[in-house]
Amino acid sequence: MAKTAKQQQKNSLLKQLIEGNYLFRGLDETWLTDYLPLDLLKIEKLFSNRPVYTAFLPKQYLDVLYVILDEGLVITRSTPLDRIIAINYPGSCFGMRSLPFSYGLASRAFPCLVEAYKTTHALKIPLETVQKMYEDSEIFRDRYRMLFELGEKFQYHLLNCSTYPPQAVASLLRALIYQERELGNQPDASGAYVFDLPVDVIARACQLNQRTVEQVLKGMQQVGLLESPKASDPSGDIVRVVSPEGLKEVYSATRDKVSWWPLK
Repeated sequence: MAKTAKQQQKNSLLKQLIEGNYLFRGLDETWLTDYLPLDLLKIEKLFSNRPVYTAFLPKQYLDVLYVILDEGLVITRSTPLDRIIAINYPGSCFGMRSLPFSYGLASRAFPCLVEAYKTTHALKIPLETVQKMYEDSEIFRDRYRMLFELGEKFQYHLLNCSTYPPQAVASLLRALIYQERELGNQPDASGAYVFDLPVDVIARACQLNQRTVEQVLKGMQQVGLLESPKASDPSGDIVRVVSPEGLKEVYSATRDKVSWWPLK
């Protein structure tokens, strides 16, 4: 019975990866089973506001790739300005920039803190396993490369965060829209992009104060770019973008083009 339960657990995990994670989506389950034996895999609970690791410390690398399974969001914070430079949701991975092979060998930066902003579960895949799949599968190699590309493009969007609050917030939202669309996680059936995105995270990413962020979000709701918070979200952290095309205009706007700011 124990063996059967263990096999069911493995099949459930593999199915979750194949159906819900960019790196493994659509891969053959039999092929994947050869690389991911259950006894070598560890699912770790990452508690909110606790460091997972510090990236880019001199001569220090990770030995696992983190695959986000559910819940929460994982952020990367730069120092010393405490600016958020990466946001990862379920369906994605993190840690590849600190693995000592492939693009990770060239992807070095100054020390950055990686932490779970909200409690989540992550599958830890050993470095040796990641390397073997990378060597044996062209699809895996292409997707692994894409994860690095998306990281660079996310930071590119943040470079366009001006001091003009509507454009700064729009830059972050456009970064997330691009990232989650490329990962195949969004949009939903109605064409909306839905993010678990606390005001504090937006403020740190855009270098704005929280009150200003709240006012920008309110303005975006009033002009129909965002949907107002629902009663089913007591935290108020869900941001639902219902007009991604309209958001583009704010993203490229100058001070005289956003009529609703300052918020009346």
